[in-house]
Amino acid sequence: MPEPLPPLPPHPDDVPWPTDEWPVGNPPTGVDLEPLLDEVMADDGPLSRTYAVVVVHRGRLVAERYGGALPHFDRPDEPVERATPLLSWSMAKSILHAVVGMLVAEGRLHLDEPPGVPQWQEPGDPRGAITLEHLLAMRDGLDFVEDYVDAGRSDVIEMLFGSGQADTAAFAAGRSLVAEPGERFNYSSGTTNIVSGVVARLLGPGGPYEAFLRERLFDPTGMRSARPRLDDAGTWIASSYVYATARDFARFGYLYLRDGVWAGKRLLPEGWVDHARRIRSTDATTGNHYGAHWWVVGDEHGSFWANGYEGQSVLVSPGADLVVARLGKTPAERYPQLKRWRADVVDAFASARG
Repeated sequence: MPEPLPPLPPHPDDVPWPTDEWPVGNPPTGVDLEPLLDEVMADDGPLSRTYAVVVVHRGRLVAERYGGALPHFDRPDEPVERATPLLSWSMAKSILHAVVGMLVAEGRLHLDEPPGVPQWQEPGDPRGAITLEHLLAMRDGLDFVEDYVDAGRSDVIEMLFGSGQADTAAFAAGRSLVAEPGERFNYSSGTTNIVSGVVARLLGPGGPYEAFLRERLFDPTGMRSARPRLDDAGTWIASSYVYATARDFARFGYLYLRDGVWAGKRLLPEGWVDHARRIRSTDATTGNHYGAHWWVVGDEHGSFWANGYEGQSVLVSPGADLVVARLGKTPAERYPQLKRWRADVVDAFASARG
């Protein structure tokens, strides 16, 4: 039997749900957030540039800061403010996990079955053994290179900006099998877009897919700024593209902190957040743990996080009853400092009084 996970705390009875506005509060006694906020917002500091940081503790927004400007080629740079939509990058993968959970709850998808990818249906195609669970855990065995620098060897660059951009799911599903499904961990944006393609075929591409996101996830949680980007085939590019405010990304993290329940209504099936946060793999390069389309810290507080390129993150820490959303531009070589900063924030609240 797997080790029990730290419990997900319930929403406080005396705190309004943040569907329309975030209830505001103060950090607990003994928590000095200012030095940590100063550190993350310092453009000349080790974390480079932070556009937005939002801290939610026990259901109340206890700190937020904004800074910097989004660069544009065709107009002046855009100062980042509370209402500025920011790009998720791979945090969108974790949002797709929520969508899949809803469809699993309805019996329209099944974790332990192949999800019916058209390119894998030929008799004898070994890819036909890949299940939805393999895909969500990034253990599908497909040959996909997740490289953000070297376009000559990068499948993700070719998928998002090259020959695969019109139909990202088809591009990724066309990759060959290089390992038995379930045998190895290989973090892959292509894998996520394969799953998104499955969802698009089930719901209907384009408008029906967007309507499902809006009606079943974004509107109920108050994520009204959230805008997904779809490719020409009508598939949400869930590997990389949701634009939303920092407060709305924090709302998504809060849904997972509260076990998929929002304002007394269960949006995600019971146990689905546990499905996300149970460790299945460890990345050999970084040592980071992976669950199912969420990364897992492995600390005593049960923390897990949605992660995106250049240091986008929504950290959920059940033991500290905490959500921390941070968006900005941190180079990869400074990710360890960013990881340490998140841990410092969690530790500060976990040891808090009151």
